[in-house]
Amino acid sequence: MAKQGNIRISSENMMPIIKKWLYSDKDIFLREIVANAVDAITKFKKLTDLGEAAADDKEYCVKVAIDKDAGTLTVEDNGIGMTEDEVEKYITQIAFSGAADFLEKYEKAGGEGIIGHFGLGFYSAYMVSENIEIFTKSYREGAAGVHWESDGESTYTIEECDKADRGTRIVMHIAKEEKEFLEEGVIRGLIEKYCAFMPYPIYLNFTGKDDKPLNDTQPLYLKAPKDCTEEEYKDFYRKTFHDYHDPLFWIHLNMDYPFRLKGILYFPKVKSKVELERGKVKLYCNQVFIADNIKEVIPEYLLLLNGVIDCPDIPLNVSRSFLQNDRQVQKISKHITKKVSDKLTGLYKTDREKFENCWNDISVFIKLGCIKDEDFYSRVKDCILYKDLDGKYRTLSEFVGGEKKEATAEGDAEQKPEEKTEEKTDEKADEQPKEPTTIYYVSDEVGQAQYISMFRTAGLNAIICDTLIDPHFLSYLEYKETGKYRFLRIDADVDAALKAGESNADEDKALVDAFKAALNNTTIAVKAEKFKSAEIPAIINVSEMSRRFGEMNAFYGLAGADADRDMTLVINAANPVLQAFTGLDDEKKKFVANQVYYLAMLSYKKLSPEEMKAFTANSVSMLEGYIR
Repeated sequence: MAKQGNIRISSENMMPIIKKWLYSDKDIFLREIVANAVDAITKFKKLTDLGEAAADDKEYCVKVAIDKDAGTLTVEDNGIGMTEDEVEKYITQIAFSGAADFLEKYEKAGGEGIIGHFGLGFYSAYMVSENIEIFTKSYREGAAGVHWESDGESTYTIEECDKADRGTRIVMHIAKEEKEFLEEGVIRGLIEKYCAFMPYPIYLNFTGKDDKPLNDTQPLYLKAPKDCTEEEYKDFYRKTFHDYHDPLFWIHLNMDYPFRLKGILYFPKVKSKVELERGKVKLYCNQVFIADNIKEVIPEYLLLLNGVIDCPDIPLNVSRSFLQNDRQVQKISKHITKKVSDKLTGLYKTDREKFENCWNDISVFIKLGCIKDEDFYSRVKDCILYKDLDGKYRTLSEFVGGEKKEATAEGDAEQKPEEKTEEKTDEKADEQPKEPTTIYYVSDEVGQAQYISMFRTAGLNAIICDTLIDPHFLSYLEYKETGKYRFLRIDADVDAALKAGESNADEDKALVDAFKAALNNTTIAVKAEKFKSAEIPAIINVSEMSRRFGEMNAFYGLAGADADRDMTLVINAANPVLQAFTGLDDEKKKFVANQVYYLAMLSYKKLSPEEMKAFTANSVSMLEGYIR
């Protein structure tokens, strides 16, 4: 005869709260129910290993079944099962942990692999169910089957049933407003998301031997790195992240002390330089999915990577505030970043060619990491590369020649006396404050082609910085290496090396005055210089600091700091057109001055609609004059 009892809850009205607010995502209920099933199997296997239970030849597995006509979703395992007393103890007393009891009893024998807390997790199913039934039978000899049922309000019924096999079957009667959880596609997706690596096969709508489990019970990250092949790493990446571009390289994490941590982090091939592409780092606890991209465990800049990390020392259900303040979590986070930096520096030292080939894809991630984490910067700063105008990749020290010169000096064992004297003089000079080394950079190889041409003519070089993060990274470098480097965009100044020498000041003044008088734009500053290259009539220079400030405001959607207000038109006194300028009549001066201005502006930025209209009219006029 069935008997009734009351669900024992520590405070009133807990059930409505549990049903609505237990988890932020209601679809996580399936993870909880399947995880409980996996735990039940793990417990039974442990008992058979200890000789306290008799094993059989059946496959340990979890079966999930959908019955749309009955409106039910069923999860069944062939694990340890429960007696009537255990059902009353672990199910009717919410948040009483069966896993905790089991671990305490078998602590000396080892309880690794137990996932969660049968009790609170079970009640997550009420977020989508109007009624739940449990059919269970304990492994214990002579145990009877037990049927438990409750609508999740305040009462339950429990009675014997004729369940023949060991294990537990949970039947969820899905609520009318949650019918999506009776769709096979939805359930398949949830299993693949939350249960992809659970340690026992999970079948959906199981029909026989030909069924294939939806999960990978032995994911690659559980293996020792030495036992994994390159193709296995790539195959695991493609299956897990549905990215059919091979990863550049990867880091296999595998440690048991001072905390347990396994996983693989992949460096993906980037698809765009314009945006910081967010990857997906999946966090697991004992092969049970917790969440994507938890920055308290995985530093934010590492979230540009794709990866899987399994850490049994992090509980399944825990608040963000706990993660932020937990020392163990902080140690795990630091260890992961150290392993990443070690991988990068190791690749740089042992396979520079591969490192350079990957640089365009990993540079954004490394630069962001440096800005976000000073420890990371200190570890990787010596392997940060910069592509120059010749397409060669160099570190900053290599670019300015410092490392090579020092290595040559230290390696020269046969110095002459006068060279030693010079060395002492240099040492004294080193004691005096030095001007920072100026390094020019290009942010747009096409748009700044005119400036690049001038640099090449002058025998100068520059580095390419054309990603979204580069302006911030260069400012960060200047801050971190205070007094060592100064970065100027290639259009920020007319370097002395670009000039053909001092020009006549009086002639320059006359040229500038005549040019400004003929120019439509009366606000722009104008100055004259004699360039080594006579081909270019004029360029635009903008103060580096003003432009950076303007770019930063634009990046954050702020107003102010218009860099164009600090813009200078530098006309080339060595150019034939400008040399003949003062001898032209007023109409030709106006035509030439504005055309030179438009050409210079086109190499700097887009013209305004009015300027483009005037430039087009001038160009058409020149064409007409050419064919006459």
